[in-house]
Amino acid sequence: MTGPADPPADGLPDGSADGELGEQPGRAGAALDGDSGRVLARVLREHAGRLAASLISLLGDFSAAEDLVQDAVETALRRWPVEGIPERPQAWLYTVARRRGLDVLRRESNYRAKLAQLHWPEPQAADDRLRLIFTCCHPALAPQARIALTLRVVCGLSTGQIAAAFVVPETTVARRITRAKKKIGQAGIPYRVPAAEELPERLRSVLAVIYLLFNEGYLSSSPERAQARDLVDDAEWLAALLAGLAPAEPEVAGLLALIRLHRARGPARFDAEGRLVLLADQDRSRWDRHAIEQAVALLTRAARAHRRPGPYQLQAAIAACHAEAVSFEQTDWAQILVLYDMLAHLAPSPVTRLHRAIALRHVHGAAAALAEVDELERDLAGYALWHATRAELLRELGQAERARACDERALKLTTNPAQQALLVERLAWS
Repeated sequence: MTGPADPPADGLPDGSADGELGEQPGRAGAALDGDSGRVLARVLREHAGRLAASLISLLGDFSAAEDLVQDAVETALRRWPVEGIPERPQAWLYTVARRRGLDVLRRESNYRAKLAQLHWPEPQAADDRLRLIFTCCHPALAPQARIALTLRVVCGLSTGQIAAAFVVPETTVARRITRAKKKIGQAGIPYRVPAAEELPERLRSVLAVIYLLFNEGYLSSSPERAQARDLVDDAEWLAALLAGLAPAEPEVAGLLALIRLHRARGPARFDAEGRLVLLADQDRSRWDRHAIEQAVALLTRAARAHRRPGPYQLQAAIAACHAEAVSFEQTDWAQILVLYDMLAHLAPSPVTRLHRAIALRHVHGAAAALAEVDELERDLAGYALWHATRAELLRELGQAERARACDERALKLTTNPAQQALLVERLAWS
């Protein structure tokens, strides 16, 4: 089962052959039912990061901001079913959180003065999230903690979604987030976009966060939806904003090109019933050719101007090979394999090797690819795509029973409904 760019185990960018606020502050555990529940869930998915960022920007306290949002969500759960859904639910939540903050912080005049200045931010609020990403990615924090904290607080992913992205237990992610919050408070880390001379040191983590955000949106780990277009939109927007901030960084351009190349193929990835359509079977006339050309031009300009290849540029080049192929059969797999070799050298990871093995299959055959995939068992035995890839290779080699066992294991490991449906269909055929 080839799929989109699944995130690497180590949080570093990875290639692809095809491929809610942290635990939403609103994830109160209360039941969400009816129209008000659905609207509240949607508002949290789309605005939780922005809401938290706005509160953190003035309070300077992650936990206090999350508590305020939590209280606002619980209030909404009680009042909306009775009073009706407000016309601007996100602004309603913000107003409630602000009022609650005033109550809680009444004795703290400094905080009260700051809260009194708050207003629901309109377009310029977006900058808050970029500042918050750079705060979460401060060098004083451990690399994995930076990314986990940002994905939770800024991007609204749950602890479970983050754990799936890193291929680690949820308890591990929860500990990283708790330690990171405490460190920010103890170290007095400022809430700001760093100066130009500080950017290179911060960019790697920031790019990794945006990349993981995109991956979660492109093929969600949530059992509720196959993809999350709002997260994909957020990732593209943040990458574009970062590209304006750091125009001399080719990896920023590479990531932006990568996201746009995948988005250009988006209309053909699912059928009318929401079932996943594999790359080989996609209707390429539905791909956005203009967007592909623009993304390739962006990637080419960055490569020629800076001549500093990096993991995101390489992944974008791989995506470009797929996007520019007239048909699946005319895909330049030899070129893709070369690009994966370069990627594996620059950013080695088990997931990169797995995607490389898919390219290897098309160049040197299934047996060579299976040998490579089997070497990854220790690292990827808990990863659905590893089992699904083995199944495809084993089936091609005539080992139907072993292939079926691998598909059954993949089905148990994935939570994405579209992947589950594809595997169920495949098992029915075998």
